[in-house]
Amino acid sequence: MNSGKTVFTQLMDHLPMYEFQKCVNRYQGNHHIKTFSCTDQFLSMAFAQLTFRESLRDIEVCLRSIPTKLYHMGLRGKISRSTIADANENRDWRIYADFSKILMVTAKELYLNEDFVVDINQAAYALDSTIIDLSLSVFPWARWHKYAGGVKLHTLLGLKGNIPVTAKITNATINDFEFLDDIIPEPGAFYIMDRGFIDLSRLFSLHQHSSFFVIREKSRINWRRLYSNSVDKSTGVRSDYSIVFSGLSSAKDYPEKLRRIRFFDSTNNRYFVFLTNNFVLPAFTITQLYQRRWQIELFFKWIKQHLRIKAFFGISENAVKTQIWIAISIYLLIAIVKKRINLKCSLYTFLQILSVSIFEKIDISRLEIKDEHIMNMTENHNQLELFNL
Repeated sequence: MNSGKTVFTQLMDHLPMYEFQKCVNRYQGNHHIKTFSCTDQFLSMAFAQLTFRESLRDIEVCLRSIPTKLYHMGLRGKISRSTIADANENRDWRIYADFSKILMVTAKELYLNEDFVVDINQAAYALDSTIIDLSLSVFPWARWHKYAGGVKLHTLLGLKGNIPVTAKITNATINDFEFLDDIIPEPGAFYIMDRGFIDLSRLFSLHQHSSFFVIREKSRINWRRLYSNSVDKSTGVRSDYSIVFSGLSSAKDYPEKLRRIRFFDSTNNRYFVFLTNNFVLPAFTITQLYQRRWQIELFFKWIKQHLRIKAFFGISENAVKTQIWIAISIYLLIAIVKKRINLKCSLYTFLQILSVSIFEKIDISRLEIKDEHIMNMTENHNQLELFNL
């Protein structure tokens, strides 16, 4: 039934605005603000994300062209380029970071019982980082190489529903494995990582918290085999060893035994070697878990391509972090709404539909595409093979 609300308003109704105001008050976001509140800023930026706006002028022109709808969108302040730019430069980015984390908790609970292709009962998370490139001539504070600038987005992705459960934005020079210090280990859960996260003392800390990890082996790590387990070579598994580290510092950082699994990917004619502290699951299941790590690569690709973090609406560190955190919030909002109204289409498809129907007065649950041919076209991401890393 049509409630008379626009699609944009129906989307924003799913936001916990009471929690948002708590975040604003925590950092005094509206202190001495009379005409353009943090809510106005968030809604303006949300509009830009959902409709693929590319500049402040773009946002201003589009919103000013619909003055009769702004009130019903929740916008109370005057829309102008300078006002939005000042808000992005001066409002504390931690307001939107904290709000994103509240949405992460909501989304995680909604997708808790989502089907998982690997037959395990425990939670599974993928860890990775991606660099968001910035021009040094415009963002001189973001230098990480002599001729390159950027910031690094670290993410812990829940593989049930592909929902980020923890994220952090840092200087691009920060090592990936340092993000492990920001994670509260969940006993029994699996943490799946690429070899950039190898830091044996931090991995041993995960082990001490009764968490499991699966990680690609780094070259030049000395180890000694304790015994071999039988393997089914038809699955691609070539060996399954129990090992201990033989190097002095390695053995000190990780003093207990580990499991080393060697796998042959016949599709790409490559060998992969994994380390894990789980000795119960079959070796092939461990390799399947690592395959699911590719979902975090798709998340980074999706958020870079389909949300507006290519063109930034401010040049300060605060403005860049504000825009990235709001982009993550919109990703989470779309995932929450999709689950609550039980849409079957992908997040990508849902976002494309929203971008052209944001001011329609139609029940949001009726936006789903029914044509299978169109669905198949939008699902094709031209993605790489799972082991083609």
